[in-house]
Amino acid sequence: MQALATLPVFFKLAGKRAIVVGGSEPALWKAELLAATGAHVEVYADAFADGFDALASEPPNGSVKLMHRSWTPADLDEAAMAIGASEDDVDAAAFAAAARAAGVPVNVIDRPAFCDFQFGAIVNRSPLVLAISTDGAAPVLAQTIRSLVEALLPDGLKRWVEAAKIWRSRGGQLGATPGARRGFWTRFAELAMREAKRAPRETDFDGLLRSPDGAPQSVAIIDVGENAEMLTLGALRVLRTADIIFFDDDVPPATLDFARREAQRYPIAPGIKDPLDRIAEAAKGGAHVVRLIAVSAGSVEPSRNDLRRALRDAGLTVTEFPLVRAI
Repeated sequence: MQALATLPVFFKLAGKRAIVVGGSEPALWKAELLAATGAHVEVYADAFADGFDALASEPPNGSVKLMHRSWTPADLDEAAMAIGASEDDVDAAAFAAAARAAGVPVNVIDRPAFCDFQFGAIVNRSPLVLAISTDGAAPVLAQTIRSLVEALLPDGLKRWVEAAKIWRSRGGQLGATPGARRGFWTRFAELAMREAKRAPRETDFDGLLRSPDGAPQSVAIIDVGENAEMLTLGALRVLRTADIIFFDDDVPPATLDFARREAQRYPIAPGIKDPLDRIAEAAKGGAHVVRLIAVSAGSVEPSRNDLRRALRDAGLTVTEFPLVRAI
């Protein structure tokens, strides 16, 4: 895995106390965001911008209580999160130090030096929630990306995620093996994206339980260029559902980051023949098998005829994803 600038995590705040210090418009937005999660928000300030009274009277979720006074360190006791809108670095440092002394994660708006965590640009299809971060370097870029993602995710997806929470509780019906359960959720994801405009039905659950009869056992062969960005969308979809991956040693490491963490990975050193027996056995056992072939831009693409022929002779279907080069 490549290095991460920050760790993306999601706080469960429903029913918990959250502290906001400051009565400015940025503080208003953070108070509304916290309340939307179901938190009980306390806002400390001597004066409040327009909008706070309306938020306190009709919060989107949870509750908002306006405390018409300055904050004290005792106010942070047993809080789950603390947000500050400080006027200067002195106030920011004092607030951050008090929060940390109380063991409370702290964010000081627009002052990253005093933050334990940051807020990203949010795509809200709750309970489907996405957050996009540039580590504070380019917030406008994050907002632009958010707009693009919002256009790709219909608002109706939230109903499918709500259904998934209910259906997940029926674990015993989803399949006897991890592979069978993963197949159910793969079919679920495809159906949700295809039918996002309508609400899911109980008949959808029944249909998803039925695996395609006589589904061909197959192996996907994917060409990989100098970097992972050259993969096609079809190749990415297949790679993300792989159970077992056989890959050339010189495949760019970033390519494997697209695979599931639990997918088994087997490198193949240069000059070593493909372990055909192992590939065929895995595919016949019901695993989603992918073979990644490194294709150097400066060399002739390696022939796959022997591999393809051997897999087909073993009764397997072979799906190929050739490298698409820019013109």
